[in-house]
Amino acid sequence: MSKINGAQSLVNALEAAGVEVMFGIPGGAILPAYDPIFDSKIRHILVRHEQGAGHAATGYAQATGRVGVCIATSGPGATNLVTPLADAQMDSVPIVAITGQVPSAAIGTDAFQEADIRGVTMPVTKHNYLITDPKDIPRAIAEAFHIASTGRPGAVLVDIAKDALQKETTFDYPHTVSLAGYNPVMEPKSEAVRDAAALIAQSKKPVLYVGGGVIKAEAAAELMQLAQVTGAPVVTTLMARGAFPDSHQQHLGMPGMHGTVAAVTALQKADLLITLGARFDDRVTGKLSTFAPNAKIIHADIDPAEIGKNRHADVALIGDLKNTLRVLVPATKVALAKSAPDLTPWLNEVYGWRKKFPLGYDKPADGSVSPQYVIERIGKISGPDTIFAAGVGQHQMWASQFIGYEKPRTWLNSGGLGTMGYAVPAAMGAKVGAPDTTVWAIDGDGCFQMTNQELVTCALNNIPIKVAVINNESLGMVRQWQTLFYNQRYSNTDLHSKRIPDFKLLAEAMGCVGLRCEKPGDVDKTIEAAMAINDRPVVVDFNVHRDAMVWPMVAAGTSNDDITVARSMAPVWDSQEL
Repeated sequence: MSKINGAQSLVNALEAAGVEVMFGIPGGAILPAYDPIFDSKIRHILVRHEQGAGHAATGYAQATGRVGVCIATSGPGATNLVTPLADAQMDSVPIVAITGQVPSAAIGTDAFQEADIRGVTMPVTKHNYLITDPKDIPRAIAEAFHIASTGRPGAVLVDIAKDALQKETTFDYPHTVSLAGYNPVMEPKSEAVRDAAALIAQSKKPVLYVGGGVIKAEAAAELMQLAQVTGAPVVTTLMARGAFPDSHQQHLGMPGMHGTVAAVTALQKADLLITLGARFDDRVTGKLSTFAPNAKIIHADIDPAEIGKNRHADVALIGDLKNTLRVLVPATKVALAKSAPDLTPWLNEVYGWRKKFPLGYDKPADGSVSPQYVIERIGKISGPDTIFAAGVGQHQMWASQFIGYEKPRTWLNSGGLGTMGYAVPAAMGAKVGAPDTTVWAIDGDGCFQMTNQELVTCALNNIPIKVAVINNESLGMVRQWQTLFYNQRYSNTDLHSKRIPDFKLLAEAMGCVGLRCEKPGDVDKTIEAAMAINDRPVVVDFNVHRDAMVWPMVAAGTSNDDITVARSMAPVWDSQEL
């Protein structure tokens, strides 16, 4: 077996793992790896900031279902990956980060550009490695990809000392991976499946509470079967948008802090929550002790740590969701054939809420552009195949509310960590993974100014994403809270971004097309102009009304029963519904 160095072994291992693209920036400690990368068939995209590399890997993974890969050098290069690693881990996205480390003899000496990245990222990764012996590189890479992509997906970091990249070694890539103590349960227990089916057959007020795990498990078709068999209304969390078509009669929309009245209320008044790949997150439950007080819980998840973590599960279905639903659907059919409760009163009630309290927004009295209208029109004009990546804040919520999602993997966002600066690099990664699909980044002027340097990367690498900057001159969601809870004391939320910077000129300086829209009557033609450009990235600066707010809203720490549809306005329920 011919001798190669550790760097070549690393690149060979990445090729053997099926990597087609990675996002990164070279530097001293990782430099040996960049020499064989030069000759590799793997496409390396040189980003402008390591955070961009991490979010691009995440966007790629979310859009394709494949493992995203990013690569950085030691010290500040590696620490710049911490945020995207935490982001991916929180949203169960499979990514592998490769980082260089100072030579093994220098580890622990506070050498130049040294950081204990393994220690730093331990709490925000599924697993991580420090490699000091080159012979361990192929095994570590194979294991990293296996861990990232199996069970509950997540982030894995492989930190490699510089001398391990330089030393001679032999290449031996393992064809199978077996890890002691790591055996994700793929099939649920048959008794639990029967118990779940029995609960469903007894329920008069069931709700399918669908989380992002359904998309991760590629289980949208099986979810549709369960929805059809049970006839139960469906809610899809922020991470599950697209798992169930928005246009479907049974869909109530999104639950949670900015969910629809129908979705939030259905969960509160249900007698059974059929929970699929969701984690009873605080944004969904509101004040946990008051959440769905009369509901029994069926909780299906591949991660046993989620079962009972926030809410007791009456029936736990631990296993891959696709496999779980494949056995739950026929079991439910059998149970319902024996005894099927009449859901008509319940469905009339929940669909009545949907009709009575639809999502909507007011047009600004001053004739300025409504941000909700902009986002709604982008969704309509772009069509159902478009992939949307959103930053964090008001624009994220409006994009989750006013765009119709019909397919999985068409909605990418930072749900768990809530990372500003996510949208542009994530859209870049998504476009690389799905080059024939239109990709829009829906971004705020605050978020956009954190990672817009990746537009240069897009321009130089023929990645023609489209970016809608929802420019309200503010850190909009923080401003909304200051309006509602801090007596309109707008401390440090005014960005002055309709004056500085000029986003149109900034886009052009970065090799993109820059457009601006300031009037409601120009919205459609501006979007259509952006849609017509496919050879370069496009940035549209939408100057929108500053005081628009996200409604409905459940204030943090309060009960979902306290949902408001507008400022100081709670839904008026009929007396019998209280």
